[in-house]
Order: sequence, then structure tokens, then C-alpha cells
Amino acid sequence: MSPKPELYYTPGSPPCSSVMLCAAALGLELELKAVNLKDGDHLTPEFLKMNPTHTIPVLNDDGVVVTDSHVICSYLADKYAVDDLLYPKDKIQRMQVDSRLFFDCGHLFPRVRIMVEPVIYFGEATISEEKIRYMQRAYDGLEKALANGDYLCGEHLTIADLCCVASVASAEKFAPIDGDKYPKVKAWLQRLSELPYYKKYNQEQADILYNLVQSKFEENKKE
Repeated sequence: MSPKPELYYTPGSPPCSSVMLCAAALGLELELKAVNLKDGDHLTPEFLKMNPTHTIPVLNDDGVVVTDSHVICSYLADKYAVDDLLYPKDKIQRMQVDSRLFFDCGHLFPRVRIMVEPVIYFGEATISEEKIRYMQRAYDGLEKALANGDYLCGEHLTIADLCCVASVASAEKFAPIDGDKYPKVKAWLQRLSELPYYKKYNQEQADILYNLVQSKFEENKKE
């Protein structure tokens, strides 16, 4: 019997949450290995051998090392899914899922980082209104993507939803979603929050990030 895939992750990280959501959707149990970025766990020779770009998450599946949350989710879906609903094998359908994944890595998650990283690492004591509005503008892309179904690629949940909702769950704590302006996004977020594994692997993780940022606000104001 093969060992459980190992996920090197940091609690509260949206990309790590997306992988845990994907594994839960697949019914796949991961062996979680926490990486403390503050202590430099990601800069050790052992970690750099796995991932020279020293980012998290990293998956080690019985010697197969996969980096980047979006690639990890596609790998897991390809290898462990019993059907292809999460990540379709049809080239056109898969291309649409990929485009939503790239929307997350190009627009959603970077805007989350712009809000929170200066607070966590560089001593900022507030998140500017400009950064909040910049995050909120990204919701428009999701709203339009949801025009033709309950999910980002139509009527079925895919890994695109899981990756994007990991970013949005954290984003909306700092940049609230206007339900009048983005009703489909609000409904989509509510729909995903009802998944049986959502609370543990996404909401609780988003809460960890939110609480960290709040504590850093107070710490940074004193300096």
C-alpha cells in the first residue's frame, strides 16, 4: 500500500487551503506537514531540494514532488478522481477550468497578498482603501464567470471553484463582497460553504489568516 501523499503547508494560507479542499473533495487523506515560514523552514536544504522556489504548498506523493497549488490540484484530480467532473478530460472544458485557475493565480490571490503581506511581514498597521477596492474589482470577473451556471465553469464543481474560493474566503474578510453588485458571487460563496468539508479546510483556515492579520495590526501600531 502506498503511503499517504504528504502536503507541506502553512495554516491560514489560501493556496494550501485549496489543496486541502481538493483532497477532501476526492476523499483523499493527506499527511499534513506544517511549514513555519517565520522560522525559515522553507529555506532549509531539504525543502529547497524539493522546491527550489521555496514556496508552499508542496506535495510529495510517494516521491513525485508537485509544487504550486493549482498544479497540485490538477495532479490530484487527474490521479485520484473516480470521474472527471472536478477536472474534465475534454480539452475545451479543461481549458475553461484552467483559465479560471489562472484568474486565481493572476488576479485573486495576488490581490489578497497585496493586502495582507505588508501587515504580516513589513510592519504596516492598516490596509489602504485603494488595496481594498483593487481586491473588490476582481470580484467582477467571478460575477461574469458565474453567468451561465452555479459554478465557475457551469453546473459542476471543479478545482477552479476550490482554488478561487480559497482566495475569496480570505479576501472577503478584508474586502467585503457587495451583494447588490455581485449577487452571483455571494450565492456561489454560500453554495460552496455548504460543502461538508468546507468549514474545516477553508473557513477555519481563513479565520487563522484573519486573526493573524488582526494581531499584527495591533502589534504594528505599537511600534
